[in-house]
Amino acid sequence: MRTFERTHPWISFRIDLRKAAPTLWLLLGEVASKCEHIAGVPLRPSVAQSLHQLYLAKGALATTAIEGHTLTEKEVLARLQGKLKLPPSKEYLGQEVDNIAAACQRIGERLRKGDTLLTAERVCDFDRQVLEKLTLDEGVVPGQVRTHSVVVGNVNRGAPPEDCQFLLERLCEWLASGEFAAPEGMEMVYAILKAVVAHLYMAWIHPFGDGNGRTARLVELQILLSAGVPTPAAHLLSNHYNQTRAEYYRQLDRASKSGGELAPFLEYAARGFVDGLREQLGVIREQQWDVAWRSYVHEKFRDHAGTNAKRQRDLVLDLSTAREPVAVGKITELTPRLAKTYAGISAKTLQRDLAAVEEMELVERKPEGVRARRELILAFLPWRRTTAQPKAGT
Repeated sequence: MRTFERTHPWISFRIDLRKAAPTLWLLLGEVASKCEHIAGVPLRPSVAQSLHQLYLAKGALATTAIEGHTLTEKEVLARLQGKLKLPPSKEYLGQEVDNIAAACQRIGERLRKGDTLLTAERVCDFDRQVLEKLTLDEGVVPGQVRTHSVVVGNVNRGAPPEDCQFLLERLCEWLASGEFAAPEGMEMVYAILKAVVAHLYMAWIHPFGDGNGRTARLVELQILLSAGVPTPAAHLLSNHYNQTRAEYYRQLDRASKSGGELAPFLEYAARGFVDGLREQLGVIREQQWDVAWRSYVHEKFRDHAGTNAKRQRDLVLDLSTAREPVAVGKITELTPRLAKTYAGISAKTLQRDLAAVEEMELVERKPEGVRARRELILAFLPWRRTTAQPKAGT
């Protein structure tokens, strides 16, 4: 008998979901459906790049923040864009972000070449990457399986060091086994299950002297990307774990103390994944709304020619970028294009242009200013009955 079988009997390399609540399968189905939706939506190049960077920043921040990282999401995004320089005392925080971003990029590059292998050697390489150029505790060697005992979260002890290499190899073999072979049409659902289970087992085994959480999330990321989860969505689980950190640790502890019952942790992860996907789809829907609105504006001006028509169309499109009504006196300050267009033109020209686009019902004047009527395109959505309940007394 190996030591871990006595000290960590919940590390059994078994998954039995026969008693899992229907909620889990509904959540997993919704995750898979929403991932397919996101993967099939064409985005403008600028929006696609922005979405990718935003959720890479969220994922990188989450992956490091749960380990005690203190940079903000805005700072992490600036770091990924090469715009954040930190003082020497904080440079290690930037290096942690750089390491995660580089590791994510390497995973993507390998997958594009068809390399989906997940071996113990590769997991060790993940650990090596996330710890690169960082100052570590004495005895910690990046990418090297630990030979000493560790306490996880000041409560749980990692698997016995003499078993860590065996457990890491066994985990990779298990993940590649037929137990995770998906029925046709269920590939993404099973990949999500596999990714979360892999994360959970990495947390239990804790095979390295440092970087275990970051490495676990890279393992999870590779499995998700390998199954076709779109890149922005593949970072959402890390973000969920970070945003619900106390519950994350509670669910980890519950899973081990229950003897390895996986369903509650899986449901916790899937529910967070769904919430993140709904938020992400909101961002994508906003972009689609913007594209449809701009097409509608161009269509309205199709039969209008000349300088006045172009100026008025640009006025509507630039007003569309404002989230709140814009005071008439501030309109020419809204964008560089409007400032240039109306420079040297009398204020009456702007008023005439506003009157013209208001008559076309593309903008409306409110006490606080002028706003574009972007909601007009909602009329082109399919009809659906609202389920809102009438207010009392109506």
